[in-house]
Amino acid sequence: MAEIYPLSEGVFTVGHDKHFVPFDDTQHILNERPTGSLLVEVQPFMVVTDRDVIILDTGLGFKTKDGVLQIHENIREHGYEPAAVTKVLQSHLHKDHAGCMVFKDNNGIVNTTFPNADYYLYRPEVDFALKKGAPSYITEDIEPMLATGQVKWLDGEEGWIDCYIKFTHSGGHCPQHVVYLIDDGKDKVFYGGDEAPQLKQLKMRYVAKYDFDGKKAMELRARYAEQGRAEAWKFLFYHDVKSAVGSF
Repeated sequence: MAEIYPLSEGVFTVGHDKHFVPFDDTQHILNERPTGSLLVEVQPFMVVTDRDVIILDTGLGFKTKDGVLQIHENIREHGYEPAAVTKVLQSHLHKDHAGCMVFKDNNGIVNTTFPNADYYLYRPEVDFALKKGAPSYITEDIEPMLATGQVKWLDGEEGWIDCYIKFTHSGGHCPQHVVYLIDDGKDKVFYGGDEAPQLKQLKMRYVAKYDFDGKKAMELRARYAEQGRAEAWKFLFYHDVKSAVGSF
């Protein structure tokens, strides 16, 4: 049975400038943020199976007031150490999803966030990210990862990782986005990254302006909802302020 742990970095607003600004509804008012700002959670996940400790996207890389990586603190709160992570699965490399693949320590030395893990990266997404750059992609967060020896490359329209994790090129939110389905024989856990970032987007049909191909993304979400309902998937919602995990 798969154990699922949300690893929230917090709630943020993000505007046209792609800056993620912390938001606390006890202190802040959404209407006072720049016009068009979206309210989102930034929420990586840890999924523990009989075979692996898996991280799904690595977040922004924020640190606590004590200088500890938020994602490390969150993992420890659930009884695990970052060194126990065996796989990191990246849906895409936008800065709010890939900002903590590596980090700088107090001496300015770059370290991998999960030293014993294989990082699974979709090769066409890496190529696209390095060419596209800011503001959506921060190449300084990506390039050091490529020199670590921990990268496992994903290629093709779909494929399998260790015969139980399926990746599929989706390409709705950004051109080289991928999604994952973890099937450990007991549970089916679907992680759609920004192809299925919030529960409401699986229940309502609408074209989101922030997607690369809004119509394709809308159709993908409808397809995921239908298949997930039929196969009893557990959905992980990276940007949902209210629902981290959901099903139909």
